[in-house]
Amino acid sequence: MRFTKQKRHRKAVRFFTSCFGFREPFKILCDGTFVHHLIANGIAPADTALTNILGAPVKIFTTRCVVAELKSLGSSYSDSVDAARSLMVARCDHEKRKSAIACITEVIGEKNTEHFFVATQDAELRKKFQQIPGVPLVYALRNALFLERPSAFQQESAKAAEEERSRMTELELKMLKLKKKKVANDEARDSSETEEQILETLIPRTDVKMTRIDKTDKAQFKRKRAKGPNPLSCKKKKKQENASEKMRSQGRFQEGDGDNSARNRKRKRSRKNKTSTES
Repeated sequence: MRFTKQKRHRKAVRFFTSCFGFREPFKILCDGTFVHHLIANGIAPADTALTNILGAPVKIFTTRCVVAELKSLGSSYSDSVDAARSLMVARCDHEKRKSAIACITEVIGEKNTEHFFVATQDAELRKKFQQIPGVPLVYALRNALFLERPSAFQQESAKAAEEERSRMTELELKMLKLKKKKVANDEARDSSETEEQILETLIPRTDVKMTRIDKTDKAQFKRKRAKGPNPLSCKKKKKQENASEKMRSQGRFQEGDGDNSARNRKRKRSRKNKTSTES
């Protein structure tokens, strides 16, 4: 049972933090009935008990009108008055004292911009705040504290606020239209520039004089000519022999032709002929 209660409390806290922007430390606005119930049932310290049910640190507030109302109830509420005076004071700006219900209603307002958790034992006041979006309610039963579930009206208002946030505002719509118009103009300008470039390439220009092209700038082509045989596949040429060597090899060398060669040759004489002549 205790686990299911904690789970329900965590779910309610998550709803108000995600949908209405509540942040830690949570601010608790107490009226006189809630303060008196804490003192009567011995729920102390109050900040620890509230921290246990909300799962986050808290700051407890009250108003000057609530303290004045408790003080007017007599000496039986003296402990409650002392406990209320020890709490932080929320600004109410009332010159004349009002009732606690009227004062807390004005502090909460229509949208609860200060993000207060309202702690009260007044059933009528809780029903009234159930019709205001973003007002979580805390109440006590004997010595236990409870966080009330979000009402159907609060859940519907949270859904409507989420849908409204998802829609585009008028300013965003104007900015989107301007951006689309700018993109269309840029595309039209780019297309016109491309058309002009294409026309410039297709239509020859008459204002440009033709300059003479040098030979180096011309494309040089080699004419095809008949090629000789492959030197690697041909036999080597023999050297031409001299006419004298050719005639000697054929045996046609004559005496008259060989005088020059005979002169050049030395005559070899034998030794026997030399000795016979000497004797």
